Amino acid sequence: MYHYQSETTQFLNEYLAQNPAEAERRLHNRALLWDVTLDAEEQAGFDAAKLPKKPYAYQPD
Repeated sequence: MYHYQSETTQFLNEYLAQNPAEAERRLHNRALLWDVTLDAEEQAGFDAAKLPKKPYAYQPD
């Protein structure tokens, strides 16, 4: 099996091993950006703002 790791991956693995609190901060910061739940009112607003798609996107108007 091929076990190549780039220098960047090696650096990150070593850094996280030396700084275990950083892994917790990464999870916390990830949650701020990606693990967001939208309430029903907010989702309805996004759905209402959508424009209908054209049948053929490259057709000139």
